[in-house]
Amino acid sequence: MTRIAVAGATGRVGRHVVDVLHEGGHDVVAISRSNGVDVITGDGLAAALEGAEVIIDTSTGPSAEQGPATEFFLTATKNLQEAGVKAGVRRLVVVSIIGIDKSVGGYGAAKMAHERATLAGPIPARILRAAQFHELVEMLMGWGRQGDVIYLPKMRTQIVAARTVAEALAALALSDEPEGERPAEIAGPSEEYLPDLAQLVVAKHGEQVKIEAVSRPDDPDDALNADGGLLPGPHATLAGPTFAEWLSAAA
Repeated sequence: MTRIAVAGATGRVGRHVVDVLHEGGHDVVAISRSNGVDVITGDGLAAALEGAEVIIDTSTGPSAEQGPATEFFLTATKNLQEAGVKAGVRRLVVVSIIGIDKSVGGYGAAKMAHERATLAGPIPARILRAAQFHELVEMLMGWGRQGDVIYLPKMRTQIVAARTVAEALAALALSDEPEGERPAEIAGPSEEYLPDLAQLVVAKHGEQVKIEAVSRPDDPDDALNADGGLLPGPHATLAGPTFAEWLSAAA
């Protein structure tokens, strides 16, 4: 049984990581502010990491803007690394995003800074770049809703379930393989188009709304998203369920 700390344990992917590890019989430390541990202030971090062999970092800040997001990731990484060294942590696993090495700004650039800080730290680290989560579709629909119209970016993605990503993170955390130079990638089984996925959601809920695909000139990575920059490379692990299968099974 391995003692593994999960930062961002109540988040979109972190809660699945906790479940996967518990199901595998591991000793899990759930790091979140609701559990009295703060990766930004450092409150409770030393005690939470005591005896932990691995940290899986799925934490995210409250802002998607490049500046605040970068500050969050760099601060959290510094605190996790420093407390982790003192606790004897032997590996740090971080979830990231496919395509951010091509990002020119925004949240992608913040995650790229997160990756660099992680790999530059004293604890051996592995990066798992994931495609967009299935759960992202309805969130983006909510952001783009204006009355009876939902405006969505022209995003090409090989979308993947958060639970599937969690399983891959757990496997990396427990792997005996040495840290590699290239980030691992995980994505869904086939390329999808975000507005088409939204149509599936609308049909399931029986809503009378129109989906419109639009360009987002305010997003520095808008062209990247539309031109396939978020699609996985040839070495990516592809795993289901598809979005349609996941949506059908969702309560």
